[in-house]
Amino acid sequence: MSFIRAATLARSVATSSCRRYSTEAGAKKSSNLGLYLGGVGLVGLGTYVYMGFGKGEAVTAKKDLKSPLDPSKYIDLKLKRVEPYNHNTSKFVLELAKGEASLLPVASCVYIETPDFKDDKGEPMHRPYTPISASDLEGELIFVIKKYETGNVSKHIHSLKAGDTLKIKGPLAKWPWKMNELEEVGLIGGGSGIAPLYQVLQHALADKTNKTKFKLLYANVTEQDILLREEFDAMKKKYPDTFDVVYVLDKGDAKWKGPTGFIGPDLIKQHIAPPSLGEKVKVFICGPPGQVASIAGKKKGMKQGELNGVLKELGYTEDQVYKF
Repeated sequence: MSFIRAATLARSVATSSCRRYSTEAGAKKSSNLGLYLGGVGLVGLGTYVYMGFGKGEAVTAKKDLKSPLDPSKYIDLKLKRVEPYNHNTSKFVLELAKGEASLLPVASCVYIETPDFKDDKGEPMHRPYTPISASDLEGELIFVIKKYETGNVSKHIHSLKAGDTLKIKGPLAKWPWKMNELEEVGLIGGGSGIAPLYQVLQHALADKTNKTKFKLLYANVTEQDILLREEFDAMKKKYPDTFDVVYVLDKGDAKWKGPTGFIGPDLIKQHIAPPSLGEKVKVFICGPPGQVASIAGKKKGMKQGELNGVLKELGYTEDQVYKF
């Protein structure tokens, strides 16, 4: 993919698509347990056009900003502060210099590497993560990351304190968002798999030219596990004509009024635009392998894989579905 400054060719960089998952929910159990969050980043200066899959979306900085990120190598970024989010998740704020922003294309991610844990080949382990900070946010790069006892990278990140550094490389390309290309977008997320979906929503809804309508189905184990709920509720209030969200829980208590269990055909038919809209509709899904497989079919390595599951049964085509 290439990043092109307004009228000047900056440079070309090789990237690959990425995905990040947590543990998988049991295929036969109505459980959303074992979902977790991912990551993202970018390199560049000023105004860029993200060219990928034959089309691109301009990411315009508020002013003449530059990015320290490099898709060809890891760089060290200092951890500015850590803010506890809930019982197993924290917000990690990385420090960027004055005049710097991530300038991430939408949608993309970065790798975070840990030198303390090695893979089978003796190489440092790394995982892709999607930040929640806006692409043009100056001075900070922010992630919300869940800790897993079996996840070495997440455990390493959660062991850090202010002043420590994280090794980051990116950007890595995902879906090349283009404003108003679609009339309706359905988003299906599970747990921390919400990050790439939030990235798209944050970018698109803030654009005054946006006419696309978004509907998010977001599954979690308990109400306390819902990430970015305050942000989504604020979006719903600010953009009532173009955004709505439905929270789905595994274990709703007596006070819970929303749906429970897996996201199945009934919920999708009720809330997501139908496949009869053809090229005007797209369904984005991001979650653990079990959720993705049951709703849209397994991914095939870095490729999308064959469309299966609930969405195929409902009549959606491969061109209408994208699996992060």
